[in-house]
Order: sequence, then C-alpha cells, then structure tokens
Amino acid sequence: MHAVGNELAARLTHTVHALDLANRDTPIDRAHDEEEDLARLLIAAAWYQVLTRSSIGFEHTPLYLAACEDPGSFTLDRLLQLPHRDLVADVVAQLQQAAEGTLISLRARTRPEDCTPGPTFPGARITADADLVVDGLLIDFKSDKHPHRFPKASAWQLLGYLLLDTADRYRIDTVGFYLSRSAVLATWPVEEYLDLLGACRRDLTALRAVFAELLAGCRADAEPHTPEDEDRVRRLLQKLAPVIEAGHCPACAQPLPESTRRPRKFCTARCRSRDQAMRRRGLLPGGPMPTLPRPRKCPLTSKLDRLPSKLDRSSRCGELCPVSAEVDKG
Repeated sequence: MHAVGNELAARLTHTVHALDLANRDTPIDRAHDEEEDLARLLIAAAWYQVLTRSSIGFEHTPLYLAACEDPGSFTLDRLLQLPHRDLVADVVAQLQQAAEGTLISLRARTRPEDCTPGPTFPGARITADADLVVDGLLIDFKSDKHPHRFPKASAWQLLGYLLLDTADRYRIDTVGFYLSRSAVLATWPVEEYLDLLGACRRDLTALRAVFAELLAGCRADAEPHTPEDEDRVRRLLQKLAPVIEAGHCPACAQPLPESTRRPRKFCTARCRSRDQAMRRRGLLPGGPMPTLPRPRKCPLTSKLDRLPSKLDRSSRCGELCPVSAEVDKG
C-alpha cells in the first residue's frame, strides 16, 4: 500500500505538470477524459489523506478494503479503478463549475507564486493545515451538498487558521469559503469577519496573542479530567477574558453608539440575544462558571450502563472485555 501511494504521488505530480494547471493563459478546465483521470487521482489521494486524520475512518475506505482483500494484486491501476463512476462524475462536475464560477477572476489577478497551498503554522501548539492562501486571502474549500445549512464549526475553523498565524507569515487580510458545488466564493475582510462572529477583541495581533496563550495553557486535543485540571482551565479563561469598559457593549465589547434617548446597553438587538445565551453558558461575567467539555463516554462504558444493574461493574467489564479482566487479575 505504501509503494502504491508513492506511485500515486508521482503520477499526480506528473499529471498536474503535464496539464499545465498553473498556466494563467489557459482555461481552468481541460478535456473531459483528462479531467476524469485527474478526478480519479484526486479521489485516491483523498483516501490516503484519511489515514493521516483518522485511522478508524481509513479502515472503511475502498483503498484499505481492496488492499487487504488481495495485497498481491493491489497496484496503482487497480487503485484508480476503485472510484465509482458517479463519484468521478461528481468531482468532474465541480471542476467544470470552477471554470465558470467566481474563481476565474481570482485566478486572473494572481500569479502562481502568490499561492500557498496547504499552509501550515510553524510554532503553533497544535497541528493544522489550511487549504489555500492567495495573496493575503485565506480560503477554505467546502463541498457541502446543502450550503444553506452551513455549520458554525466551519466558521470557527476558518477563524482558528487565522489566529494560528501568529507571526503573520501569510499576511492574511481577507478570509473566505469556496463552495465547490455551487461555485461561490464568499469573502470578508478580517475585521468584518471578526465582527460577524461577535469577537470581543478586534485587534488581530492582540487576539492572536491571547489565542496562543490559551493553547499554551490548555491543550486543544486534551480534555480536563480532574477537578485540578478544570480549576486550572477556569483560571486561565478568567485571566484571558476581555475587560469590558463602561460605555461598551457587554456582548461584543465594542463602543456603544450614541443615542438621543435613554442610554443603550447593547449595540444591536443581536448582541442583546447573544448576551443572554452567553451568560447561560458561563461565557460572560455574571453567569455560571465557564463551561468545560466533559469527557465523552467510550462505547464500552455505554454498553456497561445498559446491562442489568444487579451485575457489578467489574464482572460486567470482564464479560465484555476479556483483556481487561485478565489485566485486573494480574
């Protein structure tokens, strides 16, 4: 499987150069058969990428299943036959939409050297790689089938990439999403995006510094498990909380607009509703303690909870997991 992966990387690199995809004097799209070949290469590469993100998910990919079924006959040609024709057609359709959509103007006004694919963030305390930075524009590609149900997590993900660039290596001044199924490129200046998300700090340098300190004191991939861990994280959150001065909106910390009538408490009706929700969640002063994620139950624990209560926990664990039982005996 490893050798086939190396062959795939070499074939993909050769194909990109042969199609001269970076040439701004040629159209984005190519001949249909060339795009089908490219689509199969990209789908296969995406299956390999699953392995770097989730070993559990990788076990369900056609790549893994075919390689395990008959390792001796697993070749690059066999791999490229695996993508279903409907899946290939779907990818080709997205490529063709890109040739007629909003990416054309962005491509026309930039040069290949302005583009940084897969930007990483050296010095960050978590591993992350974004999709693309083009001349100060950070773009995250999404292929959602229902873009009108755009998840909040995607908006926070884009903000996370922006904040991880603490050294301002990519000179990001605009962020956006490219929706490949509808060929829409939606962008916002950084300050407008922070306003859209209701960030209390709008100075990007200050916000990045706070984010870096948060990651230094609270690992992003670790949940607090003990009361001491929770107290430490709470103290850190309280330390990093913005100071909201008088005359500023308690929800977004921005100066309140002048009013000819009674003084305003919130800058907008949206902030009024956000204030109530955030206080309930302990994210503003005057509410409960800041909420912390609770450790998720593992599947084994869930099964144990559904067994008859007359069985003690240790005996139930021995029935479900003989390995655990032997360890306990040892």
